[in-house]
Amino acid sequence: MVPILLVLLLALILFGAGFAVKVLWYVAIAVLVIWLLGFLMRSTSASGGRSRWYRW
Repeated sequence: MVPILLVLLLALILFGAGFAVKVLWYVAIAVLVIWLLGFLMRSTSASGGRSRWYRW
């Protein structure tokens, strides 16, 4: 009984970790796309150069 519970617990932990990693990949891809769009669509400044679109 205990080995079965340990295997089920291990499977649950690995499934949870895999799901979290998959969600983090989607978040990273979304942030990359937003960053690229902001980088490509930034406006020009009064002097004709490109201005920074971020605050830091």
